[in-house]
Amino acid sequence: MYADRKPIKKTAYVMPEIALPTGGKWITEARKAALTSASEYGMPQKRDEYWKYTDPTTLTSDQPTPAAIFDADEVGLFDNVDRLKLFFVDGVFNADMSDDLSLAGVEIETLETAGQADIHWASSLYGVLETNGQRPVPRPLAALNTATATQGTVIRATGKADKPISFIYLHEDTSSDATIHHTIKLEKGADLTILENGPAAARFNKVMEVDVADGASFHHVRAQGRDHERRAVTHIFARLGRESSFKSFTLTVNGVLTRNEAIIEFTGDDAHATVAGACAGDGDFHHDDTVFITHDAVNCESRQVYKKVLRNGAVGVFQGKILVKPDAQKTDGYQISQGLLLDDDSTFQAKPELEIYADDVACSHGSTVGALDDTALFYLTSRGIPHKEAQDMLTLAFLGEAIDEIEDEDLAEDIRARLERWMARRHG
Repeated sequence: MYADRKPIKKTAYVMPEIALPTGGKWITEARKAALTSASEYGMPQKRDEYWKYTDPTTLTSDQPTPAAIFDADEVGLFDNVDRLKLFFVDGVFNADMSDDLSLAGVEIETLETAGQADIHWASSLYGVLETNGQRPVPRPLAALNTATATQGTVIRATGKADKPISFIYLHEDTSSDATIHHTIKLEKGADLTILENGPAAARFNKVMEVDVADGASFHHVRAQGRDHERRAVTHIFARLGRESSFKSFTLTVNGVLTRNEAIIEFTGDDAHATVAGACAGDGDFHHDDTVFITHDAVNCESRQVYKKVLRNGAVGVFQGKILVKPDAQKTDGYQISQGLLLDDDSTFQAKPELEIYADDVACSHGSTVGALDDTALFYLTSRGIPHKEAQDMLTLAFLGEAIDEIEDEDLAEDIRARLERWMARRHG
């Protein structure tokens, strides 16, 4: 029996009464369905299997925990890239700060505008991939997002976009509680890059649904930080058609609690997906990557590459699964997660899983945790490199494998520069 045929386990949590936002017919129906699902699942609790390593209490409490605001130097990220910039301040779209919503090969609307129509193309996608991704593991915070979000974008790419679309999240209210939902559809042969950066809010709940049609390519690079006290849960739901491509990379530095989930489904043959992440944190930093990839088509390839650098009691979590259904022959699934501990106080927890029902596949997974290589460190310091600089060089080399998954070298270089600045800052 496939895992997605198992019943969803309900929790004992009772959902508080929630008033849904008003809107057009299509989004009202989607919101009602999502709220029903969220109520059925109940909010996540630490005793739930998929929240075993991360305490969701501050993500589900009535009010967000206040988060101090630091210098927002992250706005400068991607400045070397010609892009269309869309600003969200504490989760609310700011038209005055943003560029005009026009881009050759792409139709862009705010969710607020699209949601006022009674009929809209997004009705076939909004909440649909999120619903599909609820099995076998319920993701109630994503369902709650679909039910209550009023902010976000609705994007349809019909060709190759002239430039990336950049979501820039600003945090100005220490008690802000932001919910954003992006719905993105790539038609056949389309090509689109999405960039994201910024701390967003004291507490942030974001969902991105991406439908990649036959022959289309989707690229996604995001950086989360710098405000350390922020809390965030994000979900990416993606569906891949024949000969399509999906690539997503996330950099996380700082943050008291971050949970990033990616749920990818192959529905067309000969497609490729890569999800990768690099994170570095100190002290009460807690970072959780949870990935679920379903192969349901022939000759598809998936890669999961995650690297975490931790010190001073920081915690890193990785949960990754590859599910290969019986008809998904010739599947190539690869998964690697590694933790680098810079002291004895930090923790890296990994739960890699393979579930395979096809017999002609090549799937592998690996997970390691360890410290810096003493031999390499001695080699560098013996040649006059200061100890801290030698540590940084080895740390950057460790994270490099994940950053190398970024296809665009300019974007990759921006991410490397961000990491170098973070390392310089922690030395005071």
